[in-house]
Amino acid sequence: MDEKIIYKEEAYLIIGCCMEAHKILEKGFSEIVYKDALQLEFISHNISFEREKECDINYKEQLLPHKYYADFVVGNKIILEVKSIEVLTDAHIKQTLNYLAALKCKLGLLVKLWKLLPH
Repeated sequence: MDEKIIYKEEAYLIIGCCMEAHKILEKGFSEIVYKDALQLEFISHNISFEREKECDINYKEQLLPHKYYADFVVGNKIILEVKSIEVLTDAHIKQTLNYLAALKCKLGLLVKLWKLLPH
């Protein structure tokens, strides 16, 4: 079954960076804070990435004026969407799938970095 996991090593490394950021921050920060931490993790692990990658959308060979912005494109082939929310929804999955289609990538990782604070 492992043979079918696309970009396995890269995905494990990205997930490891996400786990490290979550372990250190752990307190339910805003999405931008987690993205800043992930950027530092990627740099420290020499992981090639683009942050807030602009996604052009074409319709009948014409560029549409509105664009998507993927949180990270790692290694020019993996979309990483970071959410700082309590629950992921179908809308978040759809958003990630749209980024995959627009950027013609084959793997998307949708990561929730959030922890409920005790009362």
